[in-house]
Amino acid sequence: AIVRDSQVFLFDEPLSNLDAQLRVAMRTEIKALHQRLKTTSIYVTHDQIEAMTMADKIVVMRDGLVEQTGSPLELYDRPANQFVAGFIGSPSMNFLPGTVKGQHVVLSDGTQLPMPTHAHASEGQKVVYGIRPEHLHIASGDEGLATEVVVVEPTGADTQVFTKIAGVEVTSVFRERHAFTPGSTIRLLPDASRAHLFDASSGQSLAI
Repeated sequence: AIVRDSQVFLFDEPLSNLDAQLRVAMRTEIKALHQRLKTTSIYVTHDQIEAMTMADKIVVMRDGLVEQTGSPLELYDRPANQFVAGFIGSPSMNFLPGTVKGQHVVLSDGTQLPMPTHAHASEGQKVVYGIRPEHLHIASGDEGLATEVVVVEPTGADTQVFTKIAGVEVTSVFRERHAFTPGSTIRLLPDASRAHLFDASSGQSLAI
């Protein structure tokens, strides 16, 4: 198909049956081909890593409907709704249901999270607080949220830590190496400038 110099290429999950190492190599090869040929390519995939690394523009669909269209980083930084926020990013964004009270989101156990800087909601509104794993930091002193470590997964380049906040499993990713052990307590501080807020009933973003 590439030899025939087509005007449009359609890829339908071309890498799904490859092993992990070959998949990474072919991602790079296809992107290099696209940059050289400059031919419009429509690439269908369920692998959001492929979408993020290869696309100039992503169209996220659910049940045959377009949820959001934009560049990879637009979708990552400014998801239009909770579905897009959960689909884009690996590990997935953490979602914590709560209620707006003043400048905080209060979770089911009374835990208070700082209101996301770029979001607005009405007093008493039911919301879902979204925070990506890399935007949770180790707090110093008595700051942050006391959480119990459930599982630690070192990957070499970083460490994934699974904890629980208000009964909800929360994933954190740290570039530094920490000697956490299951059952220990750590304090996590969400970055309010990177946090997201979604309406609990519609799932739509409450960004301003």
